[in-house]
Amino acid sequence: MDTKAEHVLSVIRNRQSLRIFDTKAICEEEENALIEAAMRAPTAGNQMLYSMIIIRDQAKKERLSQLCDHQPFMAKAPLMIVFVADFQKWMDYYVRNDVKQFCEGKAFQFEAPQESDLMLATADALIAAQNSVIAAEAMGIGSCYIGDIVEHGEQIKELLNLPQYTMPVALLVYGHYPKDLPRVKRSRYDRRFVVFEDAYQRLDGEQIDAMFAQEDQKFNPQNSVGAENFAQQFYARKTGAPFSKEMARSVRFWLKQWDGRLL
Repeated sequence: MDTKAEHVLSVIRNRQSLRIFDTKAICEEEENALIEAAMRAPTAGNQMLYSMIIIRDQAKKERLSQLCDHQPFMAKAPLMIVFVADFQKWMDYYVRNDVKQFCEGKAFQFEAPQESDLMLATADALIAAQNSVIAAEAMGIGSCYIGDIVEHGEQIKELLNLPQYTMPVALLVYGHYPKDLPRVKRSRYDRRFVVFEDAYQRLDGEQIDAMFAQEDQKFNPQNSVGAENFAQQFYARKTGAPFSKEMARSVRFWLKQWDGRLL
């Protein structure tokens, strides 16, 4: 393997989620480089079904940090970008070019964007986001994904002036690593539980136990929710928690706009 490939793989291996940032600003050249990297990402049909909203306004940063499950560190990030699944621009293009009239009397129906369009747009947005993450890391700039951007849909929609055929799917904060910050490499599940060949393989009980063995070691018998094992404890903290319920409610709010109705 050549040196260039090793460098790229090293950047990927050493990346961590960064929540404490150096006071050094991200310069215009660095910002432009990570934006360009995002825009060079693979995209379905070369449609680029996403938009990036750079949040400059400090008050808006503070508001987003509260709406995204109360995470104050977000507002201290030198750079914040919301990645939005976006079919609005294509719909506006279709309307401007009389696509509805074109469909009349032909074997086409002029429909609103639907769930499949949202899936493609979401993939586009997340691939672009990850390209920016790797580009930033290569420049010594750390980042952290904020998935909570899909919560409080009505308020986020108003705050960011999002039109009908859009949905925020990721918020990223970026900043330089503080000097001498120790790198913490989080463990990942063993490859045999994740990578299959030719078809999906349902894990049996022993394999499930083996996969989550490290997680089970984190169990706190003195937990406040009366959990008897880590699975119960984790469910109470995350999957069944109020913020997850709000996230599910908001996703349903966003989905209502992508209903594929005839226009």
